[in-house]
Amino acid sequence: MKLLLLVIKRQTVILDSLYDAIAENADCDIRRLSSDEQSDLEKYFKKNIKTTEYDRIILFLRFKKESQQISFIRTIPNLVILEHDACQNYISGRYEGAFSKYYRQLPWVRVLVSGAVIARRLQEEGVDAVFVPKGYDQKILKNLNNSRNVELGFIGSLGSDAYSKRRAFLKQVAKVENISIQRTAPGYEYLQALNNIRFFVSADIGIDEYMIKNFEAMACGCVLFAFNQGEEANNALGFKDMENIVLYNSIEDFLFKLSILRKDSELADCIARNGQKLAEQRYSFSAIGQQIIHAIEPDLNPPLPRTSRKFFLLRLLTQLFS
Repeated sequence: MKLLLLVIKRQTVILDSLYDAIAENADCDIRRLSSDEQSDLEKYFKKNIKTTEYDRIILFLRFKKESQQISFIRTIPNLVILEHDACQNYISGRYEGAFSKYYRQLPWVRVLVSGAVIARRLQEEGVDAVFVPKGYDQKILKNLNNSRNVELGFIGSLGSDAYSKRRAFLKQVAKVENISIQRTAPGYEYLQALNNIRFFVSADIGIDEYMIKNFEAMACGCVLFAFNQGEEANNALGFKDMENIVLYNSIEDFLFKLSILRKDSELADCIARNGQKLAEQRYSFSAIGQQIIHAIEPDLNPPLPRTSRKFFLLRLLTQLFS
């Protein structure tokens, strides 16, 4: 299979190992697009791409830029969209409902999303959505088997509106526990910081999926405390409470399980080992790259003919303004 993978040239999360893993499983042409190139995909395609040369064309770009170019994107054949932020579709904020609106205009396109619940909800809306989870960069992150000097810690962003519930929960924890909340540079600094934390506190509240930091913390040997995203998400990922992860539903639940593990270090060590094993087996970027290829191999739905497209658009407009 010949792939064209269009990705963001500069972004906060370094995903080069994921792109390499995709390329290891297919004949893959990777293009890194600048902000300006993402803003004018039609111009970029005309100058640089012959779409007939590819069996699949994968867009993994800024949603804000991508969704503003729907008329051109509808013309791209064999299209797959890889999206790690579709959870914002169901969160109150600027992108609430925006992903649904966009994908409804591309009913033949396969969309790979990083949450099992998100995939199911989009499928119920008629989107050809497939769940492919986030993962971690096995080339950078691992358990260094160091002594851990921070008992309770979190590393990551708190500024975005999408993370308001995360911020509120960590503030609750900080009122009653000595928790280290920090930001680090990616790479070596982040590796060292994760390997210094005993209990990593993840608070992806109201998001309906587990963010990338969960898999990174598990891979680095932390005991992962994560807000419980529900049975559907947990079963899809193989998460088992108090076996390979610690799931909580409230601050009281969190503090109760923390007290248990403080008294039972053997149980805590076992959870950390099992979580690390799960991450290494299923959620390295190497494994996720293979999952992406498996998800795009089945035949895509045929595009709507032009007359059907006009009918579809009229029906969509009627629904939007009725």
